[in-house]
Amino acid sequence: MTEQERTLLPLLAGLCPMHAVLNAQGHVVQAGPTFAKLFGAQPALGMRFLDLIELRRPHQAEDMVTLLACAGARLRLRLRASPHTALKGVLLALPGGGAVVNLSFGFSVVEAVRDFGLTGADFAATDLTTEMLYLIEAKSAAMEASRKLNLRLQGARIAAEEQAFTDMLTGLRNRRALDHVLDRLMQSEQDFALLHLDLDFFKQVNDTLGHAAGDHVLQEVAQRLRDAVRANDLIARVGGDEFVILLLGMTERAPVRDLAERMIARLEEAVLYRAQECRISGSIGITLSCAYDSPDPARMMADADLALYAAKGLGRGCARFHEPPDKSVAPLRGIA
Repeated sequence: MTEQERTLLPLLAGLCPMHAVLNAQGHVVQAGPTFAKLFGAQPALGMRFLDLIELRRPHQAEDMVTLLACAGARLRLRLRASPHTALKGVLLALPGGGAVVNLSFGFSVVEAVRDFGLTGADFAATDLTTEMLYLIEAKSAAMEASRKLNLRLQGARIAAEEQAFTDMLTGLRNRRALDHVLDRLMQSEQDFALLHLDLDFFKQVNDTLGHAAGDHVLQEVAQRLRDAVRANDLIARVGGDEFVILLLGMTERAPVRDLAERMIARLEEAVLYRAQECRISGSIGITLSCAYDSPDPARMMADADLALYAAKGLGRGCARFHEPPDKSVAPLRGIA
């Protein structure tokens, strides 16, 4: 190595931190700091360059002769060891048979920064890679901020929709939610039972103990109804003391009748409010979607309403299935 080479080659560390100087046998005799980082604890100095890095284009190289044949060409290389990072490079021959190879990451720079813990100091000051890294970092930060904003907006939208479909006093679904579910059931042609429940003697609670007591009773009624039905059934509060229950997939009278009996019995248990007993009951009108050639929500609601008034006419605290005008069936335990 000439005196001039000894003077100039150390400057490469600052100008080309990913360079390697090879001797005539193809061994690394000098390496830039970033080049050395690629091999971690494995020292690059003294190693044969082609044992560390594989030349893929313009052709394979097995020795220094075939490597020098690529001088001046655009090289495509990759690390032989995992993670097999792709590299770009150029090789220039030195007097005496050696060479200088300068490398860069190209499109693999993001993965390289992650895999080798690189920072801006590992790149030449004039290397536009650092600018690209800043842009990528800014883009990532913007995308993360956008993702978080979208999550907040999505959460706010879900919360707003949930609020729009919820009765705020009882936590049950409201009339809007009921209409939505009925439309969906019509589209899916799924059978169900519709129960229209109206509380009996509820007005007396409001008149004697006040609206706060009435609100407490309604909240207790909501919980008792939840306890009586399955998780996939729907309970909606559609009026002051009116509720509609949809029992999905139930098409037989007997199980619907049994459930209505349990609801009424549970509602007739006293509700305590400030050490005072509040006594109510419930009347239920029932209709089944399978009883119609073409079920229609409005007609089913109207028929359940008729059955509800029939149940109240039987003395309240009972339930009645809707029947066509020419049918008359006596109630079973107050249920027909």
